[in-house]
Amino acid sequence: MPGFESGTAAEPRFNVNLSILFTELPLLERPAAAAAAGFTAVELWWPWVDSPTPERSELDALKKAIEDAGVQLTGLNFYAGQLPGPDRGALSIPGEESQRFRANIDVAADFAASLGCKALNALYGNRVEGVEPAEQDALALENLVLAARAAGRIGAILLIETLNKPESPLYPLVSAPAGIEVVDKVNAATGLDNARFLMDLYHLSMNGEDLPSVIERYAARTGHVQIADNPGRGAPGTGSLPLADLLGRLAKAGYDGWVGLEYKPGEGRSAEAFDWLPREARAAR
Repeated sequence: MPGFESGTAAEPRFNVNLSILFTELPLLERPAAAAAAGFTAVELWWPWVDSPTPERSELDALKKAIEDAGVQLTGLNFYAGQLPGPDRGALSIPGEESQRFRANIDVAADFAASLGCKALNALYGNRVEGVEPAEQDALALENLVLAARAAGRIGAILLIETLNKPESPLYPLVSAPAGIEVVDKVNAATGLDNARFLMDLYHLSMNGEDLPSVIERYAARTGHVQIADNPGRGAPGTGSLPLADLLGRLAKAGYDGWVGLEYKPGEGRSAEAFDWLPREARAAR
């Protein structure tokens, strides 16, 4: 795809999301598959959707798979419920799900720390029928403060992500300003200034936002970027989003962090879903 050749001005640092790509393989085989495709960095949603506190043996096995593959874990989600599936996070949902999120905080932070991962993503959670939004928002802030402190303990940032309303109609953070507002609230509550915006260009485009304007306004407060083309949430070049241009704008605005490849691989094997990106541009520089 034009604009992503190695040697161009922007040269983003890409990582592969192993929770949406290479899912035709068992979890423990995915880091090596990403390495075989030429990538040196990966990210993950919380891999154990049924357990915020998996057995130590499971954590150790995934850690070993990542280390043996020679890739760097650069991003990890906290427990977020059934994802992929009906859930969009747990931290704003009263009762058991909130408790599961809290039980996961130190587990996720310690696992991230063991692999030198410096970014933890906390999905907000859907609105719940019969619960006042203000009650959910107060609970969310309590839990995000705990998560930000855990991230701070390991020298990491806490990411706040906006999703898109068509695909996540019950998720309250469906615009860049809504995500930034939560980032600001968390930073004000902790004083740590380690909460950052997760700018997912696919979700923002699905919401109809002016992406160049979002980049201009919020690049400095962005801790991570994720991409997929639109429509379809496929690889760059399968839709109509000018992703090379947008990443160039991000670079000019001063963003030099990771760009997560969080797209559906299509009909073929995941290894065939990277033809848009020259192999020499896949290894992080």
